[in-house]
Amino acid sequence: MTKFSVNDRPVEYRMDPETPLLWALRDASNLTGTKYGCGTGDCGACTVDIDGEAIRSCLVTIAECEGRLVTTIEGLSRDRSHPVQQAWVAEQVPQCGFCQSGMIMAAAVLLRGNSSPSDAEIDAAITNICRCGTYPRIRAAVRRAGRVLRGEERIAAAPPPGIRPEDAARAVPAMRAPPGS
Repeated sequence: MTKFSVNDRPVEYRMDPETPLLWALRDASNLTGTKYGCGTGDCGACTVDIDGEAIRSCLVTIAECEGRLVTTIEGLSRDRSHPVQQAWVAEQVPQCGFCQSGMIMAAAVLLRGNSSPSDAEIDAAITNICRCGTYPRIRAAVRRAGRVLRGEERIAAAPPPGIRPEDAARAVPAMRAPPGS
């Protein structure tokens, strides 16, 4: 049995200790926001925060997580209110969305230690692959989230999950239909 914390909750996996963390999260905990991309640590779709480090969960076993703190995209914020998530929406980063949770986790770890990173620091910290090529918007979103974290900006972005589309239009002015349409 392997014991550690996932999203601030203690977990105990009764799985082979050599099971990759990715599969424990997805299959045993049903935390499917952490994506399987390549299985070799190259793409970054499976990036999670382990003790404050952005780690590719396909490369670490649950035995290696014993006693550690793991945060997945689901644990970053329950209502998408984390500045990185809000900046991602505000800067229109998502295309297909597959790589997004891993990139958001890498960005959140970066900004926790440096809320004003240069483009070179962003590129060094977020080595995830985006097949849609949204890298300029990713950098813009990271810089914007940094401004939010520094208290220089606020974002009125996406409504929290579970909101009905008609309620979203009332909650977010940009989603309202223009008069007369």
